[in-house]
Amino acid sequence: MIKLFLKSIVYFFMILVVLELLVRVFHLYPEDSPRYIDDFGVEKRVPHYKGYTVTGNRRQNFTEYRINNQGFNSYREFTPGYSKKELALIGDSFIQGFHQNYFNSIGKKIEDRTTDIEVYEYGYAGWDLADQLHLVHAYPDDFDKIDKIVIYVKYPMDFHRTDYEANISRIATLNSTIFKVRDNIKLVYYASEIGFLDPIKNILIGNQDAQEKPKHEKADQNGQHEKDSIYISNFEKLLKKYPIDRSKTSLLLDKRHTSQAFLANCTQKGIDVIDFGMWFEKSNRPVTLIYDKHWNNHGRSLVAQSIVGHLQLK
Repeated sequence: MIKLFLKSIVYFFMILVVLELLVRVFHLYPEDSPRYIDDFGVEKRVPHYKGYTVTGNRRQNFTEYRINNQGFNSYREFTPGYSKKELALIGDSFIQGFHQNYFNSIGKKIEDRTTDIEVYEYGYAGWDLADQLHLVHAYPDDFDKIDKIVIYVKYPMDFHRTDYEANISRIATLNSTIFKVRDNIKLVYYASEIGFLDPIKNILIGNQDAQEKPKHEKADQNGQHEKDSIYISNFEKLLKKYPIDRSKTSLLLDKRHTSQAFLANCTQKGIDVIDFGMWFEKSNRPVTLIYDKHWNNHGRSLVAQSIVGHLQLK
């Protein structure tokens, strides 16, 4: 019996080794570049990293990223100046663009449709409007030189905060031992990405979700008007603390999924809005990945087209 038990352990270990090798050989795991918070309180990627992002359980999406000197995924360095035209594209993972090759990003698509303009993509997964406005005020010299600023927002997810605070705990978590183990044992990383470890995650966070869900449902019952008032108030507080140059700043959003009250507030305050939703609605082809809500190549092309057309870039 003991001999059978020992053999089982050995065979199990050998199977894990073989699976680890297969995951590495076929590159089924994503490579997550390290993150940090710079001296200006901006959370971003450590510069000069290159790697590949894998999405889907059969490597359905395999793309290359490149972190530039400024700590963002981009095909170019950011060198704003008064003698040339630049556009800053700011947002979360949709702008970060890890789901598409860095040399075929939204910024590159915009440049391909225009002449003599450089697009700087300040994208970072998890950012909300507080992060984005803080970025602009953290680098005033750069953004003073940039001609156009486009900020991608999702309503209401990006309007839950009224102030920016560096997420030090997230950086500490990503640098913790458990994440280092995940990054070095590719089988664990792959299993986590395809949802194999979700039952364990659900056990760990299940109680928290159970407590939060009734609150969310109760909020829905209170009516859209009350919720809009809260989000618009948060928006106004953010703008008061982090004023924007309305002559060159636009919000990029999908009007189909945005409150009319919020859109009316933007109109009242003279804040320009770029709607890519109408382009998506007209499309007879999918605009998102089949296993992910992020935009696919066609969707990104439509987003680039909406920006170029609205701003009348040439």
